[in-house]
Amino acid sequence: MIFLLLLGVPVALGHLYLWRRLVVDTTRPRTLGRRIGTMAVIGAFALLMSALVVTRRVPPELGKFLAWPGFVWLALLFYLAIVLGIAEVPRRVLLKRATLVPAAVGAEPVEVVPDPSRRLFISRSVAIGSGIAAGSVVGYGMTQALGAPQLLTVPVTLDKLQQSMSGFRIAVVSDIHLGPLLGRSHTERIVRMINEQEADLVAIVGDLVDGTVAELGEAAAPLRDLVSRHGSFFVTGNHEYFSGHEQWISELDRLGVNPLRNEGLTVAGGIELVGVNDVTGKSYGDGPDLERALAGRDRKNPLVLLAHQPVQVGDASSHGVDLQLSGHTHGGQMVPFNFVVPVQQPSVAGLSKVDDTWLYVSRGAGFWGPPVRVGAPPDITVIELRTAG
Repeated sequence: MIFLLLLGVPVALGHLYLWRRLVVDTTRPRTLGRRIGTMAVIGAFALLMSALVVTRRVPPELGKFLAWPGFVWLALLFYLAIVLGIAEVPRRVLLKRATLVPAAVGAEPVEVVPDPSRRLFISRSVAIGSGIAAGSVVGYGMTQALGAPQLLTVPVTLDKLQQSMSGFRIAVVSDIHLGPLLGRSHTERIVRMINEQEADLVAIVGDLVDGTVAELGEAAAPLRDLVSRHGSFFVTGNHEYFSGHEQWISELDRLGVNPLRNEGLTVAGGIELVGVNDVTGKSYGDGPDLERALAGRDRKNPLVLLAHQPVQVGDASSHGVDLQLSGHTHGGQMVPFNFVVPVQQPSVAGLSKVDDTWLYVSRGAGFWGPPVRVGAPPDITVIELRTAG
């Protein structure tokens, strides 16, 4: 019920706004066009709510049938509302001018009864222009979201790193989001791209799935083919807790991807690698415990932490973590959400520093909700550890 209120109310208001601008303002009263437009908006709202609520409660094939058009429409709704909102000022100016006729030379214009034809022409022009603009943005965003992730290489200097360990490479991937829209082929591409890098270690930092093992086990199966010198490791994200985290922990362990649940180990004799559960796990009795994860570590070695959410860096910094690898933000996924993320998280994407702790935030290799990324292309990152000096 809370979910429906938090999401359903703004979605309903958005459809009401679009109905006013795209249907009421562009059609004459009591015409077939207005009736068709009204029914289309109602149908779009029902489709979107089905994609948001019903897809997890129906067979996968029906879920995909609802999810694709529903989530694409969500992106269109979002950008249509933005473009139409921006167009409000010029629209109102043009409509105001459409109600004025020139008077004699030197006299003020006289306001008269609006010309319905001119008002319809202006409203239709704004609607068509907004539709083209929003459609173009969403179309571009879909090519970004559904295309291959960018491959990034980011050097990070760690003071404690032994000279012999300089050049150690960690392939970082987050937010793969297997689900109704992303399946086995998505995993196969990610595994292939990671293996081509011949990394020393692979880190999957949460939000692998949006569904149960029964629904998505086959889609995740290619993870067994990951290859690296020192293994593949995983920490939970918030979406694992929505999808049955205990089952997924067991499944990943079976696939050879080592879950780190508030625990750590020494890698290659010179790096302390620890992983903590996502903060969402607190509600499931499975929250993060950095104290436990750090028990028994060698303080002479650099400490690398896998933690899904960047916000966990505050705790990490106070415990002497040298490098935290995170995801969760999607880089904002769709502009202008990149300006909203800093309200909750200390970093949107990329490398930054909090006190003495390096923080790297991946934009993720998948997407949540709309298959659209605008201003935040997906990525897989190779972190190259280097010695100081």
